[in-house]
Amino acid sequence: MPRAAAGKTRPPRKTKLKRFTDAEAEAMFSRLAAAMPAPETELSYVNPYTLLVAVVLSAQATDKGVNKATGPLFKTVKTPAQMVALGEPRLRDAIKTIGLFNTKAKNVIALSEALIREHGGEVPRKREALESLPGVGRKTANVVLNVAFGEETIAVDTHIFRVSNRTGLAPGTTPRAVEDALEKIVPAAYKRHAHHWLILHGRYVCKAAKPNCPACVISDLCRYPAKIV
Repeated sequence: MPRAAAGKTRPPRKTKLKRFTDAEAEAMFSRLAAAMPAPETELSYVNPYTLLVAVVLSAQATDKGVNKATGPLFKTVKTPAQMVALGEPRLRDAIKTIGLFNTKAKNVIALSEALIREHGGEVPRKREALESLPGVGRKTANVVLNVAFGEETIAVDTHIFRVSNRTGLAPGTTPRAVEDALEKIVPAAYKRHAHHWLILHGRYVCKAAKPNCPACVISDLCRYPAKIV
């Protein structure tokens, strides 16, 4: 390995953060719950099917950008049959402002056909069935199970991954590792809405480039070494 240039210092090694205790996790979620009593997804939808479509479209896109495209779309397309009748070319045109719209349009048509063929046009309530649909992975399945059906699932997106690792709540090197850690540490009373509390906290307070530590309700619990006190 080449030596460091004169006058420069090597970046400090990352230190492994100490995980939250059960008591700290309880305090964290009680404060988030007090700050956001009724957290909800920021994706617009009208039923479980349109929620599924919106979540598929939201991969590598913002909720705001997805809502802009799906607002007009969901006025006329609310079922798998209506989506199939719309067709892939017109769907591509409707979502062309969203990243990866070509692949997403193909997947939405394919999953709509699968729902009609295998589930009577209804969104299944089983994880395995959801994950078998084109374009649907574990994160998307978790969102649908949580938001549409009230299951206590936690979908680890970029915000939850960052908050869990940065604070020390549930560190992990992969989304699945973080999800498993969260399943163990999140108090039972808060599991139903933990997904949304963590997403919203990461989106508006514990932001990637510049976390707003002075406005953070859990700053005293947070292990982030670079936090602004």
